[in-house]
Amino acid sequence: MASVTRLSIDDFERLPQEQAKNHELVDGELIPVSGNTPKPNFVFGLLFTQLWLFARESRVGTVLAEQEYDFNGNAHGPDISFLLGAKQTLIDPDKRVQRFVPNLAIEIVSANDTFAALLRKRSRYRTCGTSEVWIISPDSREVYIYSERGDRILREDAELSSELLPDFRLPVKSLFETLESNG
Repeated sequence: MASVTRLSIDDFERLPQEQAKNHELVDGELIPVSGNTPKPNFVFGLLFTQLWLFARESRVGTVLAEQEYDFNGNAHGPDISFLLGAKQTLIDPDKRVQRFVPNLAIEIVSANDTFAALLRKRSRYRTCGTSEVWIISPDSREVYIYSERGDRILREDAELSSELLPDFRLPVKSLFETLESNG
């Protein structure tokens, strides 16, 4: 029986970009991460832009796209992450995988995602110290928010906000209006 070699975060870090691209490290194994179709990309573009503008104007944090973090030996790259306060100073520009977790991790459901897999990520993110996780579903037009203050589901008539991001407000409906105008 052949033994399976499990990769560490440092092993993953040393992989050539071509080999690591479109992969996450889960329980020591490289797991392919699918590319997105336009539907989640439209939602991503609008939300990233709004968060980036908010971060720039408020100066409360840093917003990153698909940055990988060390979640207890697993490398995951949330679609969007937000870093607050001292976490901004922890960024190592020479590392593929940052050795901390973001304050806020956002996943946008794509055609190849299963909700069960996203819930496993959500659990891992929260267990490892991410204060809040948003899972955004373009198909159901809902935003699922998981935090220490409780879990909630926002529908199109609600406003997306977070105690982590004072004064950030975005009508949930606006996230999905891009779907109508682009397809």
